[in-house]
Amino acid sequence: MSTAVQVTMYLNESDRWNHKPLHLEILRYLRHENVAGASVFHSVAGFNGRNQVHTSSLVEAGGHLPVVLIFVDLEEHVARVLPKLREMAPGRLIVRENVVIEQSNL
Repeated sequence: MSTAVQVTMYLNESDRWNHKPLHLEILRYLRHENVAGASVFHSVAGFNGRNQVHTSSLVEAGGHLPVVLIFVDLEEHVARVLPKLREMAPGRLIVRENVVIEQSNL
């Protein structure tokens, strides 16, 4: 067992970075920075901040569903990439927590 840091970012599918989907641009950035692992999860319903609840029904379609991006790595790697992530996703919730790695190739 070892310890690491898990970061969870709460985004919207309509968020952009350089006119491209933010969640994909963050994944590319994390891969370029050799972060150990990252995934993006599409929500079927949810809200960010104090906004209304959005669902995946056709009536609600329009890019407002929450997207959750999670990545895990060692403390020094997370500390290195977080400033850029704050720049890419201003005003979005970013949660950082220490985790125990039960099995990995970190």
